[in-house]
Formats: sequence, structure tokens, C-alpha cells
Amino acid sequence: MKKRAIWVMAVVVLAAGVATIQGSSHREAPGITKTPKVDGTDFYMFRSYEAGRLGFVTLLANYVPLQDVYGGPNFFMLDEDGLYEIHIDNNGDAVEDITFQLQAQRTSKDITVPVGDRMVSIPFINIGGIGPGIDDTANLNVEETYTLSIVRGKRRTGHAQSITDAVTGSEVFKKPVDRIGDKSIRDNDPTVYNTYANNHIFEIAIPGCDAGGRVFVGQRREGFVFNLAETFDLINTNPLGPENGETNDLADKNITTIALEVPISCLRAQDPVIGAWTTSSLGKGAPGTRGRGRGRGNDADEGGSDKRGRGNGGGPGHTPPGQFTQVSRLGHALVNEVVIGLKDKDGFNASEPSDDVQFLEYVTHPTLPVLIQALFGVPAPAAPRNDLVAVFLTGVPGLNQPEGVRPSEMLRLNTETFPVPPASQNPLGVIGGDNAGFPNGRRPGDDVIDITLRVVEGILLSPNPAAFPKFTDGAFINATIAYDPDGTITANPSFQLFRDSFPYLNTPLSGSPNPTHQN
Repeated sequence: MKKRAIWVMAVVVLAAGVATIQGSSHREAPGITKTPKVDGTDFYMFRSYEAGRLGFVTLLANYVPLQDVYGGPNFFMLDEDGLYEIHIDNNGDAVEDITFQLQAQRTSKDITVPVGDRMVSIPFINIGGIGPGIDDTANLNVEETYTLSIVRGKRRTGHAQSITDAVTGSEVFKKPVDRIGDKSIRDNDPTVYNTYANNHIFEIAIPGCDAGGRVFVGQRREGFVFNLAETFDLINTNPLGPENGETNDLADKNITTIALEVPISCLRAQDPVIGAWTTSSLGKGAPGTRGRGRGRGNDADEGGSDKRGRGNGGGPGHTPPGQFTQVSRLGHALVNEVVIGLKDKDGFNASEPSDDVQFLEYVTHPTLPVLIQALFGVPAPAAPRNDLVAVFLTGVPGLNQPEGVRPSEMLRLNTETFPVPPASQNPLGVIGGDNAGFPNGRRPGDDVIDITLRVVEGILLSPNPAAFPKFTDGAFINATIAYDPDGTITANPSFQLFRDSFPYLNTPLSGSPNPTHQN
């Protein structure tokens, strides 16, 4: 049994490793391509490094992949039939102890204009300028809001309570409209959208927590840096080439981010190490919920038709929580995308960390090193790959491994590791000498692709890690990087991917006026 558990750890490890070679988790499984609004693309967890926020952890869950800046007229709304969740395991048993749940609501105003002798509905999302104030939305035809709750215990049967606005006491939060274009934001000023979006950062009161936190839900610029197209074409690039020799194929895309900042004291238990992952689920009968794999992610298995109210996923206009079916799961970047076999991809998305033993074969005997060997002649390390276990499935001893950990795939963070300011962060994280970086959590500027590629190719087995080949996808990333929309590194600060303050991912790109794509 012990041997089997170790194998499981290695599986997810490799999965994470191989996955990161492919980029963030966009369209990673056949089923999720049908429902992009609930497609989780990236997940980050790190000690907040914004000035004055030392006692907090930031959690970022990205959804709705590959957003083109001109993708109207409906743009990129969250799914009203969806349940978006961030789970925390604070005792190492691979089961959630705390879950943050989000459900979106949409209000259609049906704005009409006079046409001859009658009033007729307009076809667009707005009819005039919006912002910068949070309530400057009279010209907005469709408005999005969301509700938040915290569940302690199992996500469907635990104790659920509403998270509220710390200033107004409201249980309903406003989501900023996507960046339609600069003419649609007040005064045709490209700087106004940033002000408008910042006005949707809310101080929150979290039941059971001594201190409050913050939340932001809205469109951001895509922060994942990756040479996507060539990599998916049988790695049609040089993995031993320069680390900044390729373009960032995602540089012209936006993303939808669920950002939470939570006090450390609210998340941890006895052990300073916490684990986390994000999932999304669809209401019973919603598109894409049939035949979802073999894992326990079908939430009906965890408490039936629980109808206790909005704090646990219910409420007016919502699917009762027991009737949701999990369709997406993400801890480490790209585990499902390039590690899990095609026949099991939907099953992985429907599964839970406590059941990861079912996928052990994909980790202990990874296919990516074999593919690289065939294409480039780089010898693949011998299988089974037990060296990958600590990084992805148990945490690294002495760094971020919980006591008595149960091997399972999730991000793990030692909350006692002091955060590093952006300018001093090493994009290679722990293997670059920066213990506040990946795999001790994950920050936006961590180059998880290069890190994981080197781990998968055997850096942990090397007697001389400093001389280990610098495997890379060629697209460079760090905490201060700026890319123009064509994917080229630039010194123009208006194109920085990240900022030094919550929610850390930067203002989304604008498609109008073309072709400036102002940040």
C-alpha cells in the first residue's frame, strides 16, 4: 500500500511537470472544450508581497481561456449555472477543510431605443460610456454580480456562511464589465478602465476570521507566458535554446480572474503548510455535464440535494449545491493537459485529490521525456519516476511538506516562508535559490514551464544541478516582465503583465482603438 501511494505521488508530479511544458491549462480535456466559461486555466497561491500585506495569502484562479480583445458583442461572462471554488487542505489529508465558493448572477436591463413608432431592444452590451465609478453603469445593458461563501468541512456538507462586503455589509458584489474598448469607457481615456476596475476591489468580512480580506473578480491581462503554438506542434522549438528566444503566444489574450486575499491565520491549522486547488462545477442539466469521468467529482456523491441556501451554492436562481457536477480541476499547471492520457482527461477533471491513485501510471511512467528523447536525442530518465513525488504530490521535506501528508496533486505553500519583493524574485523559484517561489506555492512571475521541464528531465537526480542543461520553452518570464501584444519583450511599462499590488495580474488589453491594444 505504501509503495502504491508513492507511485501516486510521482504520477501527479510528472503530470504537473509535463503539463507545464505545454502552457497553462487551456482546453486541456475534450469535455471542457464545450463549456469554456468554467474552464480553469491557471491557479496561483503565494504569500502576499504587496507592501503592508505581510499577514495574507493571495489565491488567484483564472477561468475562460484565450480571450481575444475584440471578442464581442457578448464578451466573456462567468456562467450563471456554474459554481467556482477554491479549496484549502490545511492538515495534509488530501481533503478540503475550507472552500471558498463563488456563483455569478447576470441582470439584463433590455435597454431600448425609439425606432419609428416603437421602442426596440439594442443588440449591444452598452449604449454609452461606463465608469470610472462602480455605479456609473446606466449605459450598461447587462450587469454581472456574484456572491461568495466560505464552507468549513466538506464542500457540500460542511458549515457554510456568507462572505460580505466589509464596508456595506452586502452579500452581493459587482463585477466590472470586460474591457470592451476605450470609447466604451468614460472619456475615451485608456487609463480610465484601470480606475474603474480598481473600484471593484472589495474589503471583505470572512466569518470565523479575526481579520478581513479582499476580493476582485473580473477581466485581467493573461499572465501565463508560453510559446504555445510551436510547443503543441510536437515541440517544434529547441528545448535547449535561449531562455528568451521565443515569443509569448498568449501576450494578446485576456483572462477572467477570481482573486482572493485571505489572512494566513484564517487558512492554516496546526501545520504551517497549506494545500490548495480550484474546481468548477455545472448545475444539473447544464450543457456539458453528462458522462463526466470516473472520479468522485460528481458532487451528488457528497450529500445529495442539499438546499440550505446561497452560502453553500444555493439561493434564488441557483442550482442547489448537491446537484452540481464538477467539470474542471486545477492545482499545478497543466497536469491534465499533457500528462493524463486522453481517455482519462475528463475523469481527472471530475476527480478529487484524495482519489489520485487512479492516475498513478501516468506519473510513474511519463511520456514527455520519451517524446523529447525521440525528437532531440536527450536521454529520458529511467522509470518509474519516484524522484518527482516530493515536488508535486507531497511537498518537499523541510520546505513545504505537511506532517503525515497523503500524496495528492495540489499546490502547497509553507505560510512561514517570508515573501520576496518582485524585483528580487527568481523566476526559477526554489531551484533558483528563491524558497518563496514554485513549487512552494506559485507566484505570477514564476517560470513553471522551465522549472518543471528541468525537474521532469531529471535535475533532482543530477549530482551537479548547477551544470544541468537549461531546458526551456524559450518564452521568458519574471515578476517585472513586459510583453507587447505581438509577444515580444518590451521596455514599455504600459505592457507589464503584472503589478506589485492585489490582484497582481494587470489591466486587460483593449482591442479598440486598433492596433494600439493599450494596457
